[in-house]
Amino acid sequence: MNVNKKVFIVDDELAITKLLTYWLRDKWQYEVETFTNGEDVLKKIHFKPNLILLDIMLPGLDGIETLKRIKHFDENLPVIMLSAQGSIEVAVDSLRYGGYDYFPKPIDYQRLEPAIKNAIKNYDLIRELENLKENVKREYSFDNIVSADGKMQDVFKMVTKVLNNDITVLIYGESGTGKELIARAIHYNGKRKDKPFIVVNCASIPRELLESELFGHEKGSFTGAHQRKLGKFELANEGTIFLDEVGELEMLLQAKLLRVIQEKEFERVGGIELIKTDVRIISATNRDLKAAVEQKEFREDLFYRLNSFPIHIPPLRQRRGDILSLANYFLETFNKKLGKNIKGYSKKVLKLFYDYNWPGNVREMENTIERCLILSEKDSIDIDDLPSHIKTSASVSVSDISGGLFDQNTILPFESIKEQAIRHALKVTKGNIVEAAKKLQLGRATIYRLMDRYKIENRAYQ
Repeated sequence: MNVNKKVFIVDDELAITKLLTYWLRDKWQYEVETFTNGEDVLKKIHFKPNLILLDIMLPGLDGIETLKRIKHFDENLPVIMLSAQGSIEVAVDSLRYGGYDYFPKPIDYQRLEPAIKNAIKNYDLIRELENLKENVKREYSFDNIVSADGKMQDVFKMVTKVLNNDITVLIYGESGTGKELIARAIHYNGKRKDKPFIVVNCASIPRELLESELFGHEKGSFTGAHQRKLGKFELANEGTIFLDEVGELEMLLQAKLLRVIQEKEFERVGGIELIKTDVRIISATNRDLKAAVEQKEFREDLFYRLNSFPIHIPPLRQRRGDILSLANYFLETFNKKLGKNIKGYSKKVLKLFYDYNWPGNVREMENTIERCLILSEKDSIDIDDLPSHIKTSASVSVSDISGGLFDQNTILPFESIKEQAIRHALKVTKGNIVEAAKKLQLGRATIYRLMDRYKIENRAYQ
């Protein structure tokens, strides 16, 4: 059924309009709206039809000019051109200016129906792809990266410096800190955002297959190579390739990667053809590559090429200002995913979260909170829902201001927790914004923003 698929018919011949309406609405079940001239259809183009049938010979604004203006509004909207002038020149003009197809009159309705179906299907796929692209861009926008900690704000400032250039970036950080998230943010907020973002985990692919994975291979180049395969560098052309755990590359591949960076060309495994590539390279590692260079485990020349713009992501234990924000974010995320309605955490749980060192970083927190929501049968996460290693961690408190926040086993909304934290820090520091920011491990700009949100007057604590 084609109900809810809207077709505009633009033709000043009443007989043609009636016949097209009969076929489209009564026979093929499309929603139809008719117009006798180009000016009127352009006034209603914002209602976003799925297809337009447009006559070339129209009074006033002719069909070709109307087509140009439709394409200016939406270049992907399919327009099938109709004309009593069944010449090759008319057909070529129609397609040159963006017409999807051309039908001479009298119209062959057996050919018209599949042409309309294919045009609408193609348009739906294009719009779906555009929506997916927009969703991805929104997902990796800086507004959606959860962080209030001053150290991460410094990381974001570094990231903004490299968005619209092609300098190679090397992201350092422990496993689970969000290196790939930062790489995606660079790509989807930069000038290559509409091109591919290709991920290669250099540690997870067997070494004997990694060269083929990166650079592709020719048919017959090795046992099992039954056909040509394009490598990740070809697939990422004009976009970004993210080499995760780049420190695990063996020396032979390091040499080939260095050539790609310097010459912007490579050969497939078993091939002799030089393949040009225009790729931005972002790498990541949890190793000390400088030490690896000194130990002759990593090429020095490649290190300096990859390390043109280093970005260090601190572990979660060094940016505790993010812990409560992330806990809130993951609670909301997994409530939606699991169909639950957990209201919050007890203060004991929040205290443990705040004091725990999170050796697995953000990824460990994410997995822990998902597990807690699956296990919890109450409307809040309590200490019984936590993994035993967190319950028994009982590490020394990292902040002399945390006791005032987590001294009772009650559930607090996160906004209330943040407000109490700001007020308590200002009280402890006697209104010293710089010291309060240090104790909360937040940036001063964040402190000022939160004080403004909660209507906190600094002079009340001085």
